[in-house]
Amino acid sequence: MLFTIDLFGTTFSHKSLRIKDDRMPVKPDQWIIEMCQKHRMIEPFEKTQIRNGISYGVSSYGYDISLSDEFKILDTKTVEFLDPKENNDGHFKDVRAESIIIPAKSFILARTREYFRIPRNIITICLGKSTYARNGVVVNVTPFEPEWEGFATISLSNTASVPVKVYAHEGVAQLLFLEADRECLQSYKDKKGKYQAQQEITLSKSD
Repeated sequence: MLFTIDLFGTTFSHKSLRIKDDRMPVKPDQWIIEMCQKHRMIEPFEKTQIRNGISYGVSSYGYDISLSDEFKILDTKTVEFLDPKENNDGHFKDVRAESIIIPAKSFILARTREYFRIPRNIITICLGKSTYARNGVVVNVTPFEPEWEGFATISLSNTASVPVKVYAHEGVAQLLFLEADRECLQSYKDKKGKYQAQQEITLSKSD
């Protein structure tokens, strides 16, 4: 049976509207496992969910990333305001700890325990875990762009009116991998992005 649609004076048949693409834009667990085992996409890598504390590792359609034990805490006594275009190194204190308290209505910077190597045809979305969300903690990290690699710097904001504790070596957010229908013209590596191959918590840099 053939039907047509008239759209702004142009007629399309159902055959011309059909787009066949067998690829799934959100990548499943078996793809994540294969990419990590063969191409070191995530290191270290857990091919199952580790449920000792706040879970991390492979999930059905994503990977639950975890925190390292490195943090940067804003020293509110030394700063009147933060300027993302300026060097703010002197306003943060470096801390290594198994857990850390985020003051009420404040934030800290952290990094992932995992190192990432994102394929050229993939971009990621990162969403905070519900365990922290239910305690007022908002996880903020930008998408991992095609061919970006490094440890991810994460902002953890405490929206609660009381302090909240977060834990190193446990889950903090879920990463979703989206596959494009064609490769980009310019990847993050091609344009020599300023956060490429970062090894530590990296403060904002001006272009």
